[in-house]
Amino acid sequence: MSIIRTFLADDHAVLRDSLKVFLSLHPDIVLVGEAGDGLETVREVLRVKPDVLVLDLSLPMLSGLEVTQRLRRDLPSCKIVILTQYQDPEQALPVLRAGANGYLLKKAGGNEVITAIRAVVRGEAYLHPTIAQMVLEHSLRGEEHWIDPTTTLTPREHEVLALIGEGMTNQEISAALNISRKTVDKHRAALLEKLGLTSRAELIRFAVEHQIRPTRR
Repeated sequence: MSIIRTFLADDHAVLRDSLKVFLSLHPDIVLVGEAGDGLETVREVLRVKPDVLVLDLSLPMLSGLEVTQRLRRDLPSCKIVILTQYQDPEQALPVLRAGANGYLLKKAGGNEVITAIRAVVRGEAYLHPTIAQMVLEHSLRGEEHWIDPTTTLTPREHEVLALIGEGMTNQEISAALNISRKTVDKHRAALLEKLGLTSRAELIRFAVEHQIRPTRR
């Protein structure tokens, strides 16, 4: 079992204590430090070099955005998961553009925090569904700056989405990728959640509009 060295940064000690208790229930995640302001966060993260930083946006001294910008420059190996109450574009998009690997809302359950930590360590992005929907809406409106929501997808989910976009049924996708129908159903459900969509028709439209192509046939 690979250990994920994790650092918490939030100016609310009660929230940090709650997260520490929850993280302690998962043996693959080890807390290596915590901080209550942005300057301390940068200093300590550069010292202990964690695998993942769980970071609030509203920190004193340096904001979460500024912390993200500094660590992307000075410690690019550290994955950053934003955990915040803010879900508006003015807060979310700048920090995603700065290089955050995940974005969660504080109303999310503890299990989603664990899922996000594990996902970013695997090299995936992880966006709360509300944020994924917001990013998608920005992209479809053609706004100048937007974050590609397909960065949240695994390679297999990308393949399934591409074949859905070609009009293939779940049974046809199962045969094409040599995976079970049940596995296809799970990938389809994950796509709907990650992309903030609600139906197969919306998945097809998304795949067509984003020119999602299969990597193999």
